[in-house]
Amino acid sequence: MINLVGSNQPEKAEDQWRGQLADFAKANQEELAALSWGLWLENQHNDSVIGIDMSPRPHFVYCPKAAIAQLNGKVNNKLAEMIGVVENFNPETEVLLVGIGNGQVKVIEFEIDPPPPVCFERMGHDVQTLIERLENRLQG
Repeated sequence: MINLVGSNQPEKAEDQWRGQLADFAKANQEELAALSWGLWLENQHNDSVIGIDMSPRPHFVYCPKAAIAQLNGKVNNKLAEMIGVVENFNPETEVLLVGIGNGQVKVIEFEIDPPPPVCFERMGHDVQTLIERLENRLQG
């Protein structure tokens, strides 16, 4: 189901996770930026992006770009736009999340000021603490 701007069609219950994820990202931009940078450093720039698997309970996963490309091949290149976003992602200035739920994906990308490295420094938490705090917020 595609919800067009101005559409008054009600959102299906199984599609509500996308709106919840977008609201979560908007409310937690600095923490997500800190986590994004922390994971980027911790995983030694390994060509992966943050994912949030919504089932059975929302939790963070790390998505290798190669796995996203492989999935794109399995769905007849329907994720080509997403592949472009992932390939052009700049972790020093942007946050990129790949939401996974109900057999669907949603990409959330945003720039933030201050940039992710500064957010990570300001938070003063390690990656695991950030993950736990954000997962608790996402689940509750």
